[in-house]
Amino acid sequence: MSGYFITGTGTNIGKTLISAIITAVLDAHYWKPIQSGIATEVSDQERVVEYIALPGTRLIPTTYLLQSALSPDQAAALQGIRIDINKLQLPKIHKNIVVEGAGGVFTPVTDDNSMMDLMQQIGLPVIVVAHGKLGTINHTLLTLEALMHRKLKVKGVIYSGDLNPANQTTIEKWSGVQTLFSVPHFENLNAAILQQWIGENRSTILKSLL
Repeated sequence: MSGYFITGTGTNIGKTLISAIITAVLDAHYWKPIQSGIATEVSDQERVVEYIALPGTRLIPTTYLLQSALSPDQAAALQGIRIDINKLQLPKIHKNIVVEGAGGVFTPVTDDNSMMDLMQQIGLPVIVVAHGKLGTINHTLLTLEALMHRKLKVKGVIYSGDLNPANQTTIEKWSGVQTLFSVPHFENLNAAILQQWIGENRSTILKSLL
């Protein structure tokens, strides 16, 4: 089994969109171990299923579903739940898998563990999702430095939305981490539009991931 852990430089950065794309291209299973905000928002799992028509046989159920749109530790506390990171073990399947994190790398999962601790436990190479506009250099370099300090294997960076190529060049130069591909901003994103874009770019994306 192989696959990737998808993280980002922050929340609402495009992790779910990128996770859906990679899941489709690799014919992978998808797993969102922890999901916050289900009381007011469509879950990331539901979005992935909708975006790429993911069959149920390739969907690993979310372990912790939390009502409030807060960091996992805070959302769990409000419900009287204690997240046990030891229960979040990589499923034993013999297929590719895409694991989507919550928030950024330092997002607290428990009082003692961050999302990076979960990444270390799961042990998959990490892909960082970033936006490409003003501010991304600092946020992306800080994220990459934190991951490398923890000795996590970083596969590369994917940019979601409008991209300033000079930002990409600077991040590659300062971090030594490659860009895998970039995804444009979709004005009216739906499953048909996304699946068409994936079809047109499948070979390029697949080559970057292998």
